Amino acid sequence: MRRKRSTLADVASLAGVSAVTVSRALRRPDMVSAKLHDRIQAAVRELAYVPDVAASRLASNRTHTIGVIVSSLTNGVFADYINALHDNLLPAGYQVLILSTRYSEEEEEKAIGTLLGQHPEAIIIVGVDQSAHARHLLERSGVPVVQTFQLTDDPIDINVGLDQREAAHAATKALIDLGHRRIGVIASKLDARARARLDGYGRAMREAGLYDAKWVSTTPQQTAVMAGGQLLGEMIERGDRPEAVFCCDDLLALGVLFECQRRGIKVPDEMSIIGFNNLEFAACAYPALATVVTPRYEMGRLAAEIVRKIIESGERPANNRIDVGYSLELRGSVRRPH
Repeated sequence: MRRKRSTLADVASLAGVSAVTVSRALRRPDMVSAKLHDRIQAAVRELAYVPDVAASRLASNRTHTIGVIVSSLTNGVFADYINALHDNLLPAGYQVLILSTRYSEEEEEKAIGTLLGQHPEAIIIVGVDQSAHARHLLERSGVPVVQTFQLTDDPIDINVGLDQREAAHAATKALIDLGHRRIGVIASKLDARARARLDGYGRAMREAGLYDAKWVSTTPQQTAVMAGGQLLGEMIERGDRPEAVFCCDDLLALGVLFECQRRGIKVPDEMSIIGFNNLEFAACAYPALATVVTPRYEMGRLAAEIVRKIIESGERPANNRIDVGYSLELRGSVRRPH
């Protein structure tokens, strides 16, 4: 026998209030007393009531949905960012619908199409290097679009990010300023952000007259700890052992650290290592990994606040390109060469 789904009217009857009051309490808890809200929530739980989103959309002409597109759901670099979106959007009554592109241009186009089919009130997307078709979809979406993580001179709508190229340049220059000359770089995925970091490394090395392609080691595979170790190992096996390494991601830096330990290379006495992103484990490694600190939570918070203001009051930011900056954390994995 098929069980009947609970309705708003069922909740109202059990709570002893009108359906309008239940609807108001669920959408705007601040508009009812705490005691009444608790009574309605108790009825919702007892009846296992789930709001009919489609009906709500028809009634209000609003979806209360924010579409979010990230490059990966498994890469820890996006955890703080997603938490910030949840922290700032869920309490305000918005649903956050997150899709992953898996670093694929085709998957990104599909994700944008899928989200637009859900009629979101805004789209927040990681990256600024969308394909021509993806960009066209976003430009014609009719909703606020916030591109994050990178900066661009030509945002679709609003851009909140940092200069990945300059951050990598600063990290490489820090190694140069310590006195290192044989400085390698390790990168994976080779998406737009990884390429920007490689460019920043290259510029710093050329400015110092130190650039040599033999110090560049990359792979198109996903960022992973194992990849960092493999890439350093390949560099060493070629006879090109660096005295310092800039890694385009903290996971790669951890892999480099492990590979040094396997080979008996002392860090930082014999090799300095600096990563990128300041993931939580970086400070806990031994020695603690130097890294580029990227304010990912701040990016998510700003993106959420911006779309809320546009949706709720029509207020747009005075500047549609917001640089959240970066900083360097030079921990125990770097030192001057002997």
